[in-house]
Amino acid sequence: MNYVILGAGGAVGKALAAKLGEKGEPFRVVGRSKERLQKGFARYEPLVDYCTADLSDPEGAARAVAGVGTVFYLVGVPYTQFELHPKLSRIAVQAAAKAGVRRFVHVSTVYPYGLPQTESVNENHPREPKAFKGRMRKEQEDIVLAADNPNGMRTLLVRPPDFYGPESELSYVRAIFDAAVKGGTANVIGPIDTPHEFIFVPDLAETLLRLSQKEEAYGQAWNVAGPGVISTRKFAEMAFAAVGQKPRLRVAGKLMLRVLGLFNPFMREVLEMHYLWTSPVKLDDTRLRELLPDLHKTPYDEGIPLTVDAMRRAN
Repeated sequence: MNYVILGAGGAVGKALAAKLGEKGEPFRVVGRSKERLQKGFARYEPLVDYCTADLSDPEGAARAVAGVGTVFYLVGVPYTQFELHPKLSRIAVQAAAKAGVRRFVHVSTVYPYGLPQTESVNENHPREPKAFKGRMRKEQEDIVLAADNPNGMRTLLVRPPDFYGPESELSYVRAIFDAAVKGGTANVIGPIDTPHEFIFVPDLAETLLRLSQKEEAYGQAWNVAGPGVISTRKFAEMAFAAVGQKPRLRVAGKLMLRVLGLFNPFMREVLEMHYLWTSPVKLDDTRLRELLPDLHKTPYDEGIPLTVDAMRRAN
């Protein structure tokens, strides 16, 4: 077995499975329910191998990574339980090293950078997170990078911005697509005119696969930026325009998040990260583009209508 996808049920995992399937590469998907795995990945048989395992259990993690060459670690946790991130990564890294895995590719986030100190953020930017979620993600990154062994298992990190695509249920802009496709008003976090960036999920999957095959990429962290910056307002205008409508948005600023957080634990957690809407992290991925000069980035005016069309067909 060449590859295993830990966290295959998420948007990036599904897109990565699609890339591997297109290339005829055998791969394993891991989850707690074989029925759900089969429902999500049956189209890739006989290339796909199903493994039911609880990745919080060292024995389950060992079973998940046994006999594979490359691990893609895409495991998510509930937004209210970020303390699980370093715990789960430590278990996975130790299991993979013990099993003789050659390559471990971990998808991180911009959270470890904390508040941006420069207009654009490259990999040399300090990692000084003040928020709990950022500290947990930084600890997770440290575990992965410390496990890099030039004479054994190699590890690398990839830090993307928020992503979007047909199956990106947990994306910040998912509410915009849902409102555009199903009708209604999208609940979004403000301010909505600051510059953000988003990456189309298939592009991120292709980046992960290509980086995993570059020996010189290991032992390092890599930024992967979107195709440029865009405001939430403009993003919504493009999504609604794809269905011939004007955007309908309900904007919650920091004060409203604070009020909602009194009753909603998830909103309390979002409040901690509100700086990303006022001082967004804009990634500089010059190093990545030098390593992969022909890397494709789908423009927003292509990716947004593609996402709308796919969601309309699915509905």
